Amino acid sequence: MLESQLDPNLQEVLAKNSDGKAISKQHAYELMDGDEVSQVADVARCLRHQTKGRLTTYSRKVFINIINLCRDTCGYCTYKKEPSDSLVSMMTPQQVLLMAETGKKFKCTEALFVSGERPEQRYPQAREWLRSFGHTSTIEYIREMSEMVLQKTGLLPHTNAGSLTKKEMLSLKDTNVSLGTMLEASTQRLMTKNMPHEFAPSKHPKVRLRTLEDAGELKIPTTTGLLIGIGESPEELVDSLFLIKEIHEKHGHIQEVIMQNFVPKPETIMGKCMPAPHDYFVKSIALARLILPSMNIQVPPNLSPYIFGQYLDSGINDWGGISPVTVDYVNPEFPWPGLDMVKKITIERGYDFRARLPVYPEFFKRNSTFIPYKLQSYVDALSDTDGLVKEEFVNGLEL
Repeated sequence: MLESQLDPNLQEVLAKNSDGKAISKQHAYELMDGDEVSQVADVARCLRHQTKGRLTTYSRKVFINIINLCRDTCGYCTYKKEPSDSLVSMMTPQQVLLMAETGKKFKCTEALFVSGERPEQRYPQAREWLRSFGHTSTIEYIREMSEMVLQKTGLLPHTNAGSLTKKEMLSLKDTNVSLGTMLEASTQRLMTKNMPHEFAPSKHPKVRLRTLEDAGELKIPTTTGLLIGIGESPEELVDSLFLIKEIHEKHGHIQEVIMQNFVPKPETIMGKCMPAPHDYFVKSIALARLILPSMNIQVPPNLSPYIFGQYLDSGINDWGGISPVTVDYVNPEFPWPGLDMVKKITIERGYDFRARLPVYPEFFKRNSTFIPYKLQSYVDALSDTDGLVKEEFVNGLEL
């Protein structure tokens, strides 16, 4: 029924994807520039049903804000703090463990380690903090804390610490089931004067793409994504998605693409900018599904608290990490919606709702090369035969 109502070009897209043929970049440009928002979303929804069925997932996490000093300054960021700020975070091992144990009590399975970009390069306070624990880099300390949390709580670490070297990622591989590096945008134009990444050298696309390539060579399941509405053009957005596609086709390690809508925050350089337009964001999500038909595609529900359910009809199949314990330290202005609400809205839209691990099932159920042997027993303890979190664990029974 739907196909007969579609524009002929969109019928062609749906037919090609049904036959396993990818949409071309030129075709994606044309769709991104066109006016067919609802029709493009409808095609994306159909493709999502073909490739992912009716399952919608989320990761139950505890957010470990290890250090929020950062050498970079992005025009939209409120995560970064200065040493004199009352909200600065430089966590001790005792604080990390207490946070992880609290997460375990609330049936979390993911320990999300987040830090600023190489704060020790800019701040003597960060260097002294690291020295007090016997380390010279933030990544060394995160590696030790990941090991501690894994062994003492069984929570599965996932680290997002910005652009990492191949050596750094290798050091994290045996304690983290996955890593995260947001591409955000692949255009160098956003690095120029008066643009969002002018003072953020780690956000240079070449640096981020190198990290994604290295993660692939190391066979580390990796989450990446785009920040939509920060000044990129529609064509540049399409280019970014095709670069992610190219890297994934080469290495097969991208487990998830986050489509995150820019929302201005007071007291930032971009505080008076307009948020990502709704139709533009919806079409961006849909194009992500058309370009990456089998990918796990996520939208954070807390950034669109009143309308996030609509994105289920644009091609997404995941809500990302949601914490019953901690705030979203990257976006503290936007509280997590209650899990009961997310579940209710998901089911009302005709989808199933299940908790997943911070590594997707296809990376340990269908392919054993992505999870080190050391981590397999921890993954197995929490996952069922489908690779999702065991229902008895989520429902409060001890395993």
